[in-house]
Amino acid sequence: MSLFNLNNEVAVVIGATGALGGACAQAMAEAGAKIAVAGRSAERGEARVKEITDAGGTAQFFTCDAMDSTSLNSCHESVAEALGGPTILLNAAGGNHPDATVTPDMPFENIPLPAWAKVFDLNLVGGLLLPCQEFGPAMCARGKGSIINIASVTSHLPLSKVIAYSASKAAVLSATRFLAREWATKGVRVNSITPGFFPAEQNKKLLYNEDGTPSERALSIFGHTAMGRFGDPTELAGAAVYLASNKASSFVTGSDIVVDGGFLSQTI
Repeated sequence: MSLFNLNNEVAVVIGATGALGGACAQAMAEAGAKIAVAGRSAERGEARVKEITDAGGTAQFFTCDAMDSTSLNSCHESVAEALGGPTILLNAAGGNHPDATVTPDMPFENIPLPAWAKVFDLNLVGGLLLPCQEFGPAMCARGKGSIINIASVTSHLPLSKVIAYSASKAAVLSATRFLAREWATKGVRVNSITPGFFPAEQNKKLLYNEDGTPSERALSIFGHTAMGRFGDPTELAGAAVYLASNKASSFVTGSDIVVDGGFLSQTI
């Protein structure tokens, strides 16, 4: 297990208040990392900190708006002062916007530019660009770091309806590989994780009917997933710990780990 030991590492997890980011933060804490729970909601952030510390880990909440470079800089300085210089960055912020989703009432040609831009801002600007610009150079200066971005199965295979989300997540995958090349000789590894379908608050209405039964879209997902089910957030955490570890994944950069229950391998 020493391969996955994260003792003396400081992990900034932006979006740790969400289901996937929270599960990854918990797992990295269990592996020994000190966790900076970074987000906008102090209430949800402190709740996540309590979960981690109650389980024996070390964590602290830091106010952070991933869409604001000034906020990110302030968060970075506060983390460095309280926990030490960050050596791991997990970018788990992102999302979609209903007005950028194709529906019978909203064909592609009518998608408004502000909604399209909002989705790209969420997933590419706040979900990668600004955090990497803030934390990446400091890691390069120290000669050590692991950055983990969150891609999507729709980075690889465009899904119906969510065109802006698909395009922005494809861009996340491309930018991850670009940064991996740029920072490889400076001791900083940049990789991504591709989650399959994990129920969360933001996609709950798409995946479940009002009575709690799986929606038509959920049943379609099950039929296209080799394992025939949704993933549990804890099933993503192992990939995060692996990519965070400078021992287990020391020669891994520019890679994408797919955790999708076989979604991308299923055809007919």
